[in-house]
Amino acid sequence: MTEPLRVLLADDQTLVRTGFRLILGADGIDVVAEAANGTEAVEAARRTRPDVVLMDVRMPEMDGLEATRRILTGAPDTPRVIILTTFDLDRYVYAALSAGASGFLLKDVTPERLTAAVRTVRTGDALLAPAITRRLVERFTQRGSDTASLHRDLASLTPRELEVLGLLARGLSNAELATRLRLAETTVKTHVARILAKLGLRDRVQAVIVAYETGLVSAGAREDATPGPPS
Repeated sequence: MTEPLRVLLADDQTLVRTGFRLILGADGIDVVAEAANGTEAVEAARRTRPDVVLMDVRMPEMDGLEATRRILTGAPDTPRVIILTTFDLDRYVYAALSAGASGFLLKDVTPERLTAAVRTVRTGDALLAPAITRRLVERFTQRGSDTASLHRDLASLTPRELEVLGLLARGLSNAELATRLRLAETTVKTHVARILAKLGLRDRVQAVIVAYETGLVSAGAREDATPGPPS
């Protein structure tokens, strides 16, 4: 992609938007609009058609979850949405991911991680920070019967696909998966596409949830542990 990456910032804190604008601008990423609430975010997304939206959760008038739903529903060429959150807001993240968000970041993210995240989701990858993912999944899977509809049979996956899914669930990007498994990145993309197709999943976010809920990956597992098939 040679065209400049275009971003919409949605956060009710002016200092947060200013800081993110400076960080993104220094890395050659264009901030095409800012929004201080969800209503403004929806309007700005429709008006400016950004590639990526950085969306806060708690905002006046309309929160980031509803804004995400409206931005990603019923329109062609919808942007990728990254939810900005803190640990005390993690109960909201699953709702955001279900609405179609491509991932989430902590608000104290480093400049390097922020710009890398925006570029990652722009290419169609999902952004799932390992530490946050484990905590969220641990809470989510404790809900019991509420998660039953998300369970999938992993028997259709090959051993390599199970390995890829387990590592994907810990937040590794395609590039990181390729390095870890000593595969070409195109091969990794093929594996991920086949996993989604076999399990009938929309995206990598849903794949991560399934990996934890089926027991392929434990919420308390170490990041360097090798995932194995569910018991």
